[in-house]
Amino acid sequence: MIFWSFSFIWFKVANVYYRPITIVFIRLFISVIILTSYLFLSKKFMKIRKEDRRLFFMLAMFEPFLYFLGESFGLTYVSSTVGSVIISTIPVVATIGVWLFFKEKLKIINYIGIILSFSGILVFIFNKDGSLSYNIKGIVLLCFAVFSAVGYNLTLSKLVDHYSPVYIVNVQNILGALFFLPVFLISDLKSFINAPHSFISFKPILELSVFASCGAFILFAYSVKNMGISKANVFSNCIPIFTALFSFLLMGERLTFQNITGIIIVIAGLFLSQIHVNKKNIDDALVLTGKTA
Repeated sequence: MIFWSFSFIWFKVANVYYRPITIVFIRLFISVIILTSYLFLSKKFMKIRKEDRRLFFMLAMFEPFLYFLGESFGLTYVSSTVGSVIISTIPVVATIGVWLFFKEKLKIINYIGIILSFSGILVFIFNKDGSLSYNIKGIVLLCFAVFSAVGYNLTLSKLVDHYSPVYIVNVQNILGALFFLPVFLISDLKSFINAPHSFISFKPILELSVFASCGAFILFAYSVKNMGISKANVFSNCIPIFTALFSFLLMGERLTFQNITGIIIVIAGLFLSQIHVNKKNIDDALVLTGKTA
């Protein structure tokens, strides 16, 4: 969770030197090399069933492609703390998606959690006079990332029973890198060539690849295996707290009493919205959503 929390900060640092598409493409490229090597050494490659090829294509289109377009460009307009708080609502919106598309019955406490979580977002982003505290473009783009992640969640729920989590992530990252490649070549290649390359400028992208895209995920998959999905996923609610703390300590981002109150309300809503959501393949998919790339 600490690695995933830092990912919002590492992106902000990398964005000083490189454009969002460049950061995402290189991050995916490096993560593919690491995860492919891991699967090769552990001999855990799997054959994709013919009927699942379309689902993997849709999966990669939702996340990392559409998700990272929203998250990366959104983070160029708002702080890392704001980004982590809005992205943390993915499980809440995914729960609504489960209810709408899979007719999964929710308990009253789940509805209360959903309302509470969105109320916390409103407390966080609006001033007392009703005006927005943060750039509307950034908020809209981050919300786009959230809905992309929900599409990913609904697609992933059809695959989690047949493939290992690491293998799914590796395939979607390979496809995601292929999706981003023409965009990178057309829009960012020239600026990338002219960028001031150094270890300092490249370090945050390397940290995103090694720690956020690979290390954190493998650690989390191990935790899910040994603790169970429900217990492990509870720790995800700590991400906006860690991000806010590290942003304050390392980047000097200020938190007001209103911001802190909003974060607390959002996290309380997250806990309540996830209580007794029973469908296993939906739970498995929810664990991966928004974290995998």
